Amino acid sequence: MKVLIDQAKCCGAGQCVLVASAVFDQREEDGVVFLLNPEPPPEQFEAVRQAQRICPALAIEVQD
Repeated sequence: MKVLIDQAKCCGAGQCVLVASAVFDQREEDGVVFLLNPEPPPEQFEAVRQAQRICPALAIEVQD
């Protein structure tokens, strides 16, 4: 799995960080998401997919 984010779309809701904090974090200055691990291990796959589903800005892309 490879995770891509579009920081220009991110609205800083932080839902991704709540469900997959090993993969996503937010910049302190504006709350925009950044990746901690763009190629997470298999045990993180479901959390990443959930983050993608609940992202209100559709800023997360997952490539299998």
